[in-house]
Amino acid sequence: MADKELKYETVDPQAKGFEAVQRAFANQVAYCRDNGAPVTATICQALYDLLETERGGAVMRRVRKWAGPPLADALPLRLAGGLHALHLADEDPSLSAIYLEQRVSNPAELVADAIERHEAFLMPWLDGPPQTNEAGRSWAYAAAMLWLADKGLSAKFALNEIGSSAGINLMLRRYFFDLGGVTAGPKGAQMRLVPEWRGSPPPDTEYEIVAAQGCDVKPVDLTDPAQALRLKAYIWPEFTERFARMDAAIAAADRMPPEITRETADVFVERVLAQPAEPGVTRVIMHSVVWQYVPEAQREKITEAIEKAGAAATEESPIAWISLEANRDTHRHELTVRYWAGNEGGGKEWQRLGVAHPHGTWVDWEG
Repeated sequence: MADKELKYETVDPQAKGFEAVQRAFANQVAYCRDNGAPVTATICQALYDLLETERGGAVMRRVRKWAGPPLADALPLRLAGGLHALHLADEDPSLSAIYLEQRVSNPAELVADAIERHEAFLMPWLDGPPQTNEAGRSWAYAAAMLWLADKGLSAKFALNEIGSSAGINLMLRRYFFDLGGVTAGPKGAQMRLVPEWRGSPPPDTEYEIVAAQGCDVKPVDLTDPAQALRLKAYIWPEFTERFARMDAAIAAADRMPPEITRETADVFVERVLAQPAEPGVTRVIMHSVVWQYVPEAQREKITEAIEKAGAAATEESPIAWISLEANRDTHRHELTVRYWAGNEGGGKEWQRLGVAHPHGTWVDWEG
């Protein structure tokens, strides 16, 4: 089937079965194509084309008979990550022709050959969700803190991130931001984030990060070259600036690694919110491109824990919830915030502050 025929369709993310597998790959093709990732779209298109064939050995047999919900499990990105890792390690020159954007007459055949040659290497990539830690998304946390401080919340923030992966966004106190002309962070930082800013800038105020910790069910150690390579494999190859940001994050972790615990998101949130609040500090629960991977039962517990703590929050000890998650209808990421500071009715509704490119290339600010 030609690439242009694959369209994104909103479906139940918990759907299972072969048709759900096909839809997951078709949606991934459309999503990549619409977000300027033609190479990754070609890889996912090739995988989609293989679904109704017998090619791909045990790896593709497992994909076709996927037991869980393929969309919620991000199944296409699991396998795409493994294939990209083969290219990054220079293990398969034929496959690399696609990544180098050379003329290829039959991408599906090249991908099938690579899968069959590297079955033992690729099979473990199906065992867990992709790790898509991206420093470019930390603009959202910085902008949200500026906005919250402007709303009267304490400008001293204690960050608690779920799904931290390698903890790249937990290190944002060491990053420099230029957000539509409003700057934050150390000016001499190696990590410099300057998204294309659309609309008015965020409030021109200041914030201070007094603590930062996170959790992940499978934390990534950036100081381990093998784990760092795995994280790079999930970066879409079209976005070369993301590799530079990853190298800067690795350098930052080498100097002082982020604080991450191996813990489920609900247990982490319940634990940190059960601890006494520090007066004069805004406690933040935050996440980016994580919520879709958190099981529904855990999401309910997290929401309940935050709302319970929010009801007890005061002007002296406020609580904020910062979310940067994908809108699957628009293919854009939305920054939304809830906060509680002892005000009547506080935190009842999400407030959308902006929409952005998935990796923070541009931001359309609404706050």
